[in-house]
Amino acid sequence: MTSGARRVSPRLAFVAAVVLVEGLLLVGYGLYVIVQLARLGITGPAPVSNPASVTLEIVIFLAMGAGLLASAWGLWQGRRWARAPAVLAQILALVVGVPLMGAPGGVERSVGIVMSVLAVITVVVLLTPGMTRDLSADSEDA
Repeated sequence: MTSGARRVSPRLAFVAAVVLVEGLLLVGYGLYVIVQLARLGITGPAPVSNPASVTLEIVIFLAMGAGLLASAWGLWQGRRWARAPAVLAQILALVVGVPLMGAPGGVERSVGIVMSVLAVITVVVLLTPGMTRDLSADSEDA
């Protein structure tokens, strides 16, 4: 192994991949809203379909997505700071996923189940002692 290379553990690679995909999905959805806004204008019920609400939606999705992309990079690099935003993202995924599990539609229910199971697995992996060792191995995490 060369002096600059670092081996990434399977658990670190798993959580970094999950967080990366979540970040890409959030950024992708934010960009989708922008495209739909350009194509169709503001549509839907008045309480949630106004310029301020749509702008806030876009900013939230893009900012959260960018944050998760940074967290995924940090996890891949073995940085301790990257664990907190990743855990928070999984808690938010549970807040959305658990109610979806009781939805009447099959697609919504399936999304809720996958989202919730993946969030629980990811949180458990993120909080294991092995992950703590993986993230503590980098002594230059200043």
